Amino acid sequence: MDSVYITGVGMTPLGKHLSRTVKDLTREAVTGALADAGLQAHQIEAALFSNTRQPMLEGQNAVRGEIALSPLGIEGIKIVNVENACASGSSAVALGAAMIRAGEAETVLVVGAEKMVFPDRTEQVMAAFRGGTDIERIEETASAMAALGASLIPADAPDAPRSFFMDIYAGIARTHMEAFGTTREQLAMAAAKNHTHAAENPNAQYRTPFTPENVLADKPVIWPLTRAMCAPVSDGAAALVLQSASAAKANKRAVKLAGTGWTTARARAVDDWDGHLGKRAADLAYEAAGLGPADMHVAEVHDATSFAEILQIENLGLCPRGEGGPFTASGATARGGRIPVNAGGGLIAKGHPVGATGIIQIVETCRQLRGEAGSMQVEGARAGVCENGGGFLGIEEAVTLVTVLTR
Repeated sequence: MDSVYITGVGMTPLGKHLSRTVKDLTREAVTGALADAGLQAHQIEAALFSNTRQPMLEGQNAVRGEIALSPLGIEGIKIVNVENACASGSSAVALGAAMIRAGEAETVLVVGAEKMVFPDRTEQVMAAFRGGTDIERIEETASAMAALGASLIPADAPDAPRSFFMDIYAGIARTHMEAFGTTREQLAMAAAKNHTHAAENPNAQYRTPFTPENVLADKPVIWPLTRAMCAPVSDGAAALVLQSASAAKANKRAVKLAGTGWTTARARAVDDWDGHLGKRAADLAYEAAGLGPADMHVAEVHDATSFAEILQIENLGLCPRGEGGPFTASGATARGGRIPVNAGGGLIAKGHPVGATGIIQIVETCRQLRGEAGSMQVEGARAGVCENGGGFLGIEEAVTLVTVLTR
């Protein structure tokens, strides 16, 4: 495939920004990305805009990108609105790269912006999450998830109000625990690592270091998950500039978009772990990049729960199948370990503004590969992999993209 490069990145702090709008968040992220690339708004030839919540929470159900970008002078060009659940951001990046490879543009802006924190609209926020699965089969899905590993749940295990997706992750986590001996303590170690990583990230929503004991003692959500193992509701935005090889040749800080794997769910048995779409997407991305898991120096994975990180490092081939728990417990995925994962805190601590999350992962990895990650820097990082999943159909995400980046 023709080479595509990332020449500019920008993002906002993530958190509960009650007084900020999608337009405001977009402005900050885009202004930062353009300045980082050394470009002006008029040099953008096409734009992709990723957002999932404005239709349900604000009633802005169309032309969201045109509306958010016009005040920045980005208008009169091709603008595509992208919605693909939590994988919207990485989908937008892949589509922008495809536009460049097709010769439709040489400089493309990709933006993800999400406003999710509305204290007066809690039920609408929860309904928006439920829309990430087949709503006609939601009761069937809930029953199936509750049955997975049910024998592991202590009789006195309390639950708390939560999004429907936490029920799904908990059920699959229990299945993994039954199959491989993964423990609740190992889930807590993954969560504690990311909360501790986020303490160094000025853009993170939560910056308090945790121990595994702190994680286990936090408010129960649904067994085996506690609040500290689950991603929060977040506001935020991120943007990046994609350019063709010829357009990027003068940029000494450009990062190569080396390979992308994009897959969607298909029917499989619950114990067919190697058929998981995350592994299929990773295999495609590595093949496109001409690299493998052993070549990666950093990784960003979609830890909507800390169990998801354990599963996805297995799917990415960073450790053998079934060994995600022990691999995490060994310290291999911490900064300074064999392959640091979520060096900026991951979704559970950094935050999860759904439409921006996949772009945020790529922004953070670009900074690592440029050597510009400050106190979060992984020494010698020259190649990184990002995994971003969205929605759920059956026993796996509805869509997953894996992106490989290199210097």
